[in-house]
Amino acid sequence: VQLQASGGGLVQPGGSLGLSCIVSGRVFSINGMGWYRQAPGKQREMVATITSAGSTDYTNSVKGRFTISRDNAKNTVTLQMNSLKPEDTAVYYCNADGRDISNVLIPRTWWGQGTLVTVSS
Repeated sequence: VQLQASGGGLVQPGGSLGLSCIVSGRVFSINGMGWYRQAPGKQREMVATITSAGSTDYTNSVKGRFTISRDNAKNTVTLQMNSLKPEDTAVYYCNADGRDISNVLIPRTWWGQGTLVTVSS
């Protein structure tokens, strides 16, 4: 199973950017999906998560600015980021929990390769 994230880049403060992540490979099922980020010199933190039923959770610093969504039929998760701030600068990682076809009894967690978001004027 592979997660491929895209959409990072350079944006000015106050601007918007969208991230997408597609899950491919021998997927049997996907439960939760999410986005995490890691800024230079800091630990990786949860940004937003979404369950298979569509329930969402956000870290306080992005509430009202970021929106997570998913397309279960396409195994994709997106993160729409508005009103971006310099402190949002980080490498963003997509994440998914689920099971793969090789052994459906074992729950697994998969990570994407990360995409850099830089908010700067």
